Amino acid sequence: MAEICCGIVNESKTQKTCEPAPRAARRKRMEIRRFKFIAGMAEPSENGIKRQKRSNIHTEESPRKCVNAVENCAEDGDPQSTDETSNSSSNESSVETVSTLTSPPPAGITVEKQILDCCPKFGLSSVCGRRRDMEDAVSIHPYFCRSESENPARFHFFGVYDGHGCSHVATSCKDRLHQVVKEEIQNCGESLEWEGAMDRSFYRMDKEVLEWSNGLQTATCRCELQTPKCDAVGSTAVVSVLTPDKIVVANCGDSRAVLCRGGKAVPLSVDHKPDRPDELVRIQEAGGRVIYWDGPRVLGVLAMSRAIGDNYLKPYVSSEPEITITDRTAEDECMILASDGLWDVVSNDTACNIVRMCLNGQGPAMPLMSAGNDIKPVIDGGSSDKACSDAALLLTKLALARHSSDNVSVVVVDLRRDT
Repeated sequence: MAEICCGIVNESKTQKTCEPAPRAARRKRMEIRRFKFIAGMAEPSENGIKRQKRSNIHTEESPRKCVNAVENCAEDGDPQSTDETSNSSSNESSVETVSTLTSPPPAGITVEKQILDCCPKFGLSSVCGRRRDMEDAVSIHPYFCRSESENPARFHFFGVYDGHGCSHVATSCKDRLHQVVKEEIQNCGESLEWEGAMDRSFYRMDKEVLEWSNGLQTATCRCELQTPKCDAVGSTAVVSVLTPDKIVVANCGDSRAVLCRGGKAVPLSVDHKPDRPDELVRIQEAGGRVIYWDGPRVLGVLAMSRAIGDNYLKPYVSSEPEITITDRTAEDECMILASDGLWDVVSNDTACNIVRMCLNGQGPAMPLMSAGNDIKPVIDGGSSDKACSDAALLLTKLALARHSSDNVSVVVVDLRRDT
């Protein structure tokens, strides 16, 4: 090791040997050792005697598995395997993983099939915005269900719920709708028919909300102080079930799902507004009216024509969803699910362009949010991807910058299969 001299030695004077200070010498040795050490090789000691090769410290399988790490799925060919030594920013930012998969992969599933079954990367942001209360809810459940066909595949559930009147209907949908959809899928068995399964799921969810509002209330919410039965409470629902080869979207209300395919925005749902021609005819045939009061509203009250709940406006307000089934292609880039707090001020094309920039690493670096900031990304029971979370947060900031007056909830799903 080279000696360190702390002063300047005059050439005319006798050269003195400068001995390094103990701290400086120890720091120097640590730096040299850190640069020379390579994992998996013997570490040399100070005296030149080789030490034995270090064994792996983590010998047991970690119970904390990230099911959202697509890189690990592609590397190992198994959506359940996890690289414990990876320190990606997406995993570090999460509090806990979505779920821990302990069951072995189904028999007869090839490596390519397992890679396609991996949960895509996702990110979300949900903020109160300029509203007094937060009535939105977001639900993400990777691997929530498995098909019963000859080649079983894993399904992933994404949902955004925009409540009105109070938050308890949106919260109920967040807690229950994915379970209801799972039950309906399992009841179908091998003959899975998506339209019927989603229709029945929304009907059951609406019925549960009705029974809850007419029964004894156990939750504490703002509407309890206003009306004993909470009939004037409801929620929109836009949900997507992602399979290895299809994107199933069920929409009820004015939340929206948009697919970015080949750089272009493809709407996966159509908003249920009272002045939409077919919705206007349906409301009038049921005996209702659309009154323009700060925009078109059912009976001058509700600014959407379909929703879960809102029992006092039935049958004019329907809980029947509109369902689209889209085949996945290699050109699919991302999917955006968001409440109308975003779509009221941001177009489909603008939202897709912003997400594409973030996924390609061209978006602005999003700072870490402190406790005092108004905008905070919300992770709902799982780990999210950094680029997708940045895209969702950037869309949220854009909506607020354009003076959106509603709650804003955004879910971004990365559909690229080569990442």
